[in-house]
Amino acid sequence: MRFKILTLGCKVNQYETQWLRAAFLANGWEEADDRTDSVDLAMVNTCSVTAESDAKSRKTIARCAKIYPSAEIVVVGCYAASATKEVERLPHVAQVVPDKRSLADFLRERGLTNIPSGVTGLADRRRAYVKVQDGCRVGCAYCVIPTTRPYLQSRPIDDVVREAKTLAANGYREIVLTGIHLGHYGLDFCPPTPEEQSRADAGEESPDYGGSPKRTTLDDYLARRALTPPERRVGLADLLRALTDLNLPKLRFRLGSLEAVEASNALLDVVEERGDAVCPHFHLSMQSGDDSVLTRMKRRWLSRPYIEKCEEIRARIKDVALTTDVIVGFPGETDANFERTCDVVRRLRFSKVHVFRFSARPGTVAASLPDPVPEQVKKERAQTLIEIARKEREAFAKQFVGRMARVVVEEVCRKESGELVARGTTDRYYEAEIPLHDCAWGIDVAPGDVLTVRLGSLTGDAFRACD
Repeated sequence: MRFKILTLGCKVNQYETQWLRAAFLANGWEEADDRTDSVDLAMVNTCSVTAESDAKSRKTIARCAKIYPSAEIVVVGCYAASATKEVERLPHVAQVVPDKRSLADFLRERGLTNIPSGVTGLADRRRAYVKVQDGCRVGCAYCVIPTTRPYLQSRPIDDVVREAKTLAANGYREIVLTGIHLGHYGLDFCPPTPEEQSRADAGEESPDYGGSPKRTTLDDYLARRALTPPERRVGLADLLRALTDLNLPKLRFRLGSLEAVEASNALLDVVEERGDAVCPHFHLSMQSGDDSVLTRMKRRWLSRPYIEKCEEIRARIKDVALTTDVIVGFPGETDANFERTCDVVRRLRFSKVHVFRFSARPGTVAASLPDPVPEQVKKERAQTLIEIARKEREAFAKQFVGRMARVVVEEVCRKESGELVARGTTDRYYEAEIPLHDCAWGIDVAPGDVLTVRLGSLTGDAFRACD
């Protein structure tokens, strides 16, 4: 039996695809390559974060049907969850699995009995993603994810530690901890509050994983934590400490996206103490630097705590790299609102800013907000912010020219000029190009190797290493 999986979207989706891939391979299935047109089962792991993501998911499903006309097509992922009936009506779709938690049951129903607890590798990637948490209950106005993944579910520390050890044994030298809302790792480990337990006893909901996700709010989870004795609480800092305590040679860990205020003192302690094993890089989602925009976005925190946390991290972690996301053109955003965002980007000296133009996502609060920003204005603001961010990225990077850095090699290739180079990622999330002829490293460099190099000139987003 042959299978093929096509994937869209985030690091969590990519991890879940690799878990599915591992399950099929462990049960004797054969993975089809891109040249194979004979496939028994084709899965599309979809994304639904924007309306454009929905469209891409539909196109990928249609392309899958065209490429593999005899395959049974199964659709999973966030688009399958947000528009289940719509996906079921698409031509050639045989089955829709809207809830990722039921994937193990889906596999067992098809006779796959060897269900892996984690992944052993990530196809062609040399930096591994490990999913440690699922679900979000925050409810930002522009986001559909709390309806597609409404539960909170964290993996036990021992499971993650075992997976990290396996990946390290298989040659991976960087592990990125990822989740739908990574900072809420461990919230679901706290027992239900008395009020929740009372509802469960009355038969209104199950207390497992917060009971009914429609009933259990983020405040409920936070109340649970507040009532749990400190010595019984488990959070991201505990997970990171357990992983760094492995003391695996050459292995480093990187944190995925966090809300700034979720970078707790305990978490910063681990990063500060284990700088040899944790990348000095935080991706802290901002979305806007203006409080009125953040309020309309229904963001949980305004600009002041965000700025203060970023400045605290800079003071504690030497030469830390801070990256972020910003949405421009949110409904009602004025020129003055936008300028405040630009001011925050300049003040915090981000090493990278992912700039997105607001796009109304059907099914979200933001889709019906008044005062839409014209597309041309959104485009102009995006270009302005991209240019500001580029200057800040270059300014931040210049301080590392001439300094040593650890690079995880992701590919070895020959440039059009004929030069053999290795390309990889530094601990502060910059690309690095390493020439392999007539250099100290020789030509026996392979993907997955960790090289300590001196960073030379910077071109665009990439350093070139020098002897």
